[in-house]
Amino acid sequence: MAVLVYYSSASGNTERFMHKLGLPAMRIPVDESAPMPEPNAPFVLISPTYADGEGHGAVARQVIRFLNDPDRRRLLRGVIASGNRNFGTTFAHAGRVIGDKCGVPVLYRFELAGTELDVVRVREGLERFWASLDEVEPV
Repeated sequence: MAVLVYYSSASGNTERFMHKLGLPAMRIPVDESAPMPEPNAPFVLISPTYADGEGHGAVARQVIRFLNDPDRRRLLRGVIASGNRNFGTTFAHAGRVIGDKCGVPVLYRFELAGTELDVVRVREGLERFWASLDEVEPV
């Protein structure tokens, strides 16, 4: 399986999901002065959503900073987003924003720290996703 990169804020929801997922991953730091992870292989990004009621500000500044580097961005193959269903149409909106701007698919959306079913679906979905890419491009 290829690399996962994720961001989790102080709330820790994405961090809890990643622990349940139990797959190797690199974390984008909360601290803006900390060095960014440098994936050297294609990766899927897991990002929480921080949108207002209209969808503004959906992507955390650190995620934007991470993706602003063209060498990192060119390795991005897909995005998984979390959010809070209370926000209706902007639920997991960061995934749509990142997917549209970077030209990658939104692979899955989950709420807050996810459920055990979300964990199973993401694991299985990532296996299928990476296998399908292996048929198309060398990793």
